[in-house]
Amino acid sequence: MPFQKITAEKLSQAVVRQIETLILQGILRPGDRLPAERDLAETMGVSRPSLREALAEMQESGLLIARAGSGVYVADVLGSAFSPALVRLISEHDRAADDYLSFRRELEGLTAQRVAAVAGDDDLAVIDQSYQRMAAAHGKTDAETEARLDAAFHMAIVEAGHNVVALHMMRSMHDLLQEGVLYNRTLMFTVPENRDRLLQQHSAINDALQKRDGPEARRLVEAHLDFIADCLRAQRLADEHNDLARRRLDKRS
Repeated sequence: MPFQKITAEKLSQAVVRQIETLILQGILRPGDRLPAERDLAETMGVSRPSLREALAEMQESGLLIARAGSGVYVADVLGSAFSPALVRLISEHDRAADDYLSFRRELEGLTAQRVAAVAGDDDLAVIDQSYQRMAAAHGKTDAETEARLDAAFHMAIVEAGHNVVALHMMRSMHDLLQEGVLYNRTLMFTVPENRDRLLQQHSAINDALQKRDGPEARRLVEAHLDFIADCLRAQRLADEHNDLARRRLDKRS
């Protein structure tokens, strides 16, 4: 017979499933601290022994990590997306940055079109809030802050697509970008003309999403990433020319 006896799910397994789902959905992020044991058990409506059993299982599987005297945290589960050897290769080859932007162009363009169709009102509100933070920071001329808010805006769009694979892949990619492995993202915000154009592009993307115009949102995202790729290539060429001029000058001296 193909049937099996139905058994009630252990409370600890229900706890595991709920925390795993929150991690998959990107609601719980690497480095996030879980609430204190007493508070979490009360919130989830389970006993502390059941909660401890669940947390121990997730620590053993590598999803959570306990820090003595500090608490339980979501592990850096994205760290395995790129091996140290691959990160080194990426950092040493300019072509990797071009491939990175090409990959983002395809994925984020499709995601923006999807978001316009499936995102809820709260999703669009988060995207708009992310853009408003960028606009507010624009007048302060802080390249590091603008670059960080830029990344947050793009991640808000990916999150609104509700595709957990795309979400975690792009979060891994943005981690590499923040570490300066692919290129120095703050360089884009040190040129006033670039800063103004980037804000205009983000504003247009946000407007298209708020209007739920999927094809236009995709076109604008792709054009935005094409602009970044062009700027990056121009910067590399300028660096090469400066290096050549410096060597000529050294020889003549």
